[in-house]
Amino acid sequence: MDPISELHLEKSRKQLLYVVILCASTLFLAIISMGFGSSTTLDMSSTLNIIFGFQSSDQLQSDIIWKLRFPRILMAIIAGAALAVAGTLMQGCLGNPLVSPLTLGVASGAALGAAFAIVLGISIINIPEIAIVGNAFIFSLVVVAIIIKLGNIRSINAESYILVGIAITFIAGAIVSTLQYFASDAQLSQLTHWSFGSLSRPSLVNVLWIFVAIISLLPTAVKWSWDLNAMSLGGDDFAISSGVNPVKIRRNILILSALMTSIIIAFTGLIGFVGLAAPHMSRLIIGNDYRKLIPCSAVFGSFLMLLADTVGRTLFAPIIIPVGVMLSIIGGPFFMYLLLKNRRID
Repeated sequence: MDPISELHLEKSRKQLLYVVILCASTLFLAIISMGFGSSTTLDMSSTLNIIFGFQSSDQLQSDIIWKLRFPRILMAIIAGAALAVAGTLMQGCLGNPLVSPLTLGVASGAALGAAFAIVLGISIINIPEIAIVGNAFIFSLVVVAIIIKLGNIRSINAESYILVGIAITFIAGAIVSTLQYFASDAQLSQLTHWSFGSLSRPSLVNVLWIFVAIISLLPTAVKWSWDLNAMSLGGDDFAISSGVNPVKIRRNILILSALMTSIIIAFTGLIGFVGLAAPHMSRLIIGNDYRKLIPCSAVFGSFLMLLADTVGRTLFAPIIIPVGVMLSIIGGPFFMYLLLKNRRID
């Protein structure tokens, strides 16, 4: 084997090792999170014994672990993976490292739908338990429809998607601010709490449905990794010469990313940082090959989301800090450290 091939093989082994360590760390953190909380705290051994049925537990411990913490932890893993993959796809197809799943206005559309349900009592689904979720999801799909409409315009380019997303964000934000101005104290409190982002809202049944939906969409994201590699290497001209239709691929990727984002934030509220930070952190570990970057970003996103939620609900227990706030507090400095460290290495 020639030296270049050996070097590439050695680099691939290191990258695989990093991903395996990251997966193991996420699993370890998930088990720790099952035992830690504001009500009952168990050591790792007791938690494992209860999870696998090796140790009997009272009804209270069983309910806390399986009915309260397990759906929350599973939702953290799913939401982190989905938002991180959406961010990776969007940054790749738009060629902009500052793009996140909230850039296209999907989150603003969801916030507008939630505001309509909370402040005005206007909901598309007239079931009180899911009125806010239904409104948030439908209004975010309206933004997806706008993206589809844009994709049918031949002259549209990557910058146009970003600018339209910014415009939608400002328009929806202005309407939400107006509704907040006329809202009562109770309505304003509810809308503010929704905008913070929380993993405790979905029930176990909802989490399982979300899991099925996201898992069914992820293979499509990985399938487009070759196209993203072509677009990121030499832009649209190189992609066209490689047999890739950048306009069609960009539209399809943005629709998929927006759909994944809308499924998550409709149930959790606004959670934005992980979709921006996880792809960047993964690039520092795995490189720019989207065949490896997409799976690595999914795992990194799950780890970040799970870490932020675990710290948020245990640091000042019984007070729970929203996961969106904790993501910025924990991820921001760590993100800056990785970027500055990478610059020093370069």
